Order: sequence, then C-alpha cells, then structure tokens
Amino acid sequence: MAQLTLKNLGKSFDGTDVIADLSLDVADGELVCLLGPSGSGKSTVLRMVGGFETPERGAILIDGEDVTEVPPEKRPTGMVFQSHALWSHMTVADNVAFGLKLRRLPKAEIRRKVTEALDLVGLGDFGNRRVWQLSGGQQQRVAIARALVLEPKILLLDEPFASLDQHLRERLREELRDIQRRLGITTLFVTHGQDEALALADRIVVLRGGEIEQAASPDRMYRAPETRFVAGFIGSMNFLACDMRGGRADHPLFPVAAVVPDGPVELAIRPEALTVSPGRSAGMSARVHRKTDYGTHLLLDIVLEDGARVKAMCPPSGAFEAGQEVRLTASQVALFRDEVKLAEVRTEAREVAHV
Repeated sequence: MAQLTLKNLGKSFDGTDVIADLSLDVADGELVCLLGPSGSGKSTVLRMVGGFETPERGAILIDGEDVTEVPPEKRPTGMVFQSHALWSHMTVADNVAFGLKLRRLPKAEIRRKVTEALDLVGLGDFGNRRVWQLSGGQQQRVAIARALVLEPKILLLDEPFASLDQHLRERLREELRDIQRRLGITTLFVTHGQDEALALADRIVVLRGGEIEQAASPDRMYRAPETRFVAGFIGSMNFLACDMRGGRADHPLFPVAAVVPDGPVELAIRPEALTVSPGRSAGMSARVHRKTDYGTHLLLDIVLEDGARVKAMCPPSGAFEAGQEVRLTASQVALFRDEVKLAEVRTEAREVAHV
C-alpha cells in the first residue's frame, strides 16, 4: 500500500516541546503501535500524520511525497478516533458514505463501496440503523468502516478501543488485525495498553517525553528491553538494587557474574524467570506475602529479608501459602545502570550478553 516516513518532527505547545526530534519509518503494510505513558506525545505524532496538528519542524512523507502542509481532507490517510466521532442523526450507511459524497462519486459506486466496507467489519445488515441503536463495539466498527471506505494509504487509529470493556477490546483488536492483514494497509496505532500493543503490532515504538525510547518487535521489546524505562514499562519487572564488585553482583540471592565495571546496578528479573521452591535460600530469607490464583498460573508476592518485594509466576499446581519461606533462583537477569542496560545473564546457559 504505502510507506510512511517521519523526518525530525518537532512540535511544542505553550513553549514546551512535546515532540523534540522524532524520526520513524513505517514499512509498506506494517502495523506499528505507538506506546507510552500519558504526555509522551504519541497522540500528537498521530495527529500530525493525519494533518490535525502541524509540525513546527521536520517533514511527513507518504510514498516519498511530502504531505506536511497538506490539509487532512486531502491526505491519503484515514483516521479512527477514540470517541468514534459519528453523526447520531445519520444512518450507519450515511455515516460511512459521508466522505465518498464529499468526493462526489456516483451514487451506485457509493452504495457498492459502503456495502463492501460494512461487510468487511461485520455490519453488512446494519446499514439502515441509526448510530444510537448500536452498541459501543458496533459504533467503533462503523468508525473503522468509514475510514477504510476512502481506501486510504495509511490507517491511523487513536486508542479506538479504550472505552470498551476488556472482552470486547480483545475481540475487536483481533478483528482489526485480521482486516489489516487482509488489506495489507500500512497502519499507525496509538495505545496506552501494553497488552494491546503486544497483541497487535508488527513493531512497537515506545515514546517517552516526546522521544523514541526503543523501537522493536513485540518479542524483542519484552525480552530484550534496551533501557530501564522500557524494562519497567512493558510487562511486569522486578528491580533489585545492588553493587558489582569484581565482576559479580553482591546481591545475596542473585550473585550473577558479568563483565561490567564495578559500581551500583539494578538487577531486572521478569516474574516468569523466577523459580520458587519450598525452603530457605542460603543468602537471604524470602517469604510469600500473598498468593493470587489466575487459573493458568499463580502469582506470588514475595518479601525478602531486606524488605524488598518481588513477584514470581508459578504453575497453578504450586502449593504455596502466605507466610511460607521459599527459595528463589533466576534463569535470566538483566543489569542496568543509569537507565542503560549493561549486560544480560542467562544463568541456565551460563552466558553473558554484553550491550
């Protein structure tokens, strides 16, 4: 379909930089999720691509053509908003047809395109209904159909499922992913939900303070975060402070070896990388504070002797109770200093990956 290129974008509001100097390439047919905390600039980036905000610096190119100064209605983009932005006094079909009527297409072609778009989102029999007669999920499908009926080169979605309940969100994002793959349309998707980004994206771009913290595939983003911020923002992560001395961490429970300079570090360990067994660790006592049974697994909240807390994921058959003393081992540990990853230690394979 199309390639999107953002070159050194900059945008400020009231003298404060919201986007500092952002560059990003989105490949033909790729679905990229912009992920970050509130105020990170992800929606501002999306609105600049759609033409609803104008960058003060930089350029936006679609298939090599500079569209930075092109108004929204003339850009080859389709935007889906969180609020749906549908007209309640119109029928579903009229909502979807609105942009086509502005283009003054023949009525027969408009009917055909509207029918195809509604079929695509599973609302083929809903064309004559009013928007207020639809559920929230159906309204969002109409908004997606209205964007797709214009056959945009780039599909833009600004947290489109944020107002829906969890089960409906999961179902709609699966449907959206199927539609996106079927059409092969280049897509930029803004979300604050980590699970949504991990489930949808070909690539995740984590924003922080208007800058790209890391851009990577979902599996790499989760398993190999490059900064301490990404490690703590994507999924659940345990952080334990200690010092490196002579190539070994001085933490009593996790004295991992790594070829890094002496000094303070943070050990980062995913809950699923911890193995819990009954008994006492040699270096420091650890006790179960709380057990939560999720059906597929147990999540243990464990208090260490020095007061630190860690979370560990265990099989649902694990026989652990609050107050029980346990022994901890870690299969994978990352070491961070000053926000930067220094090394990654896989204790089972006895190997250290330097960064």
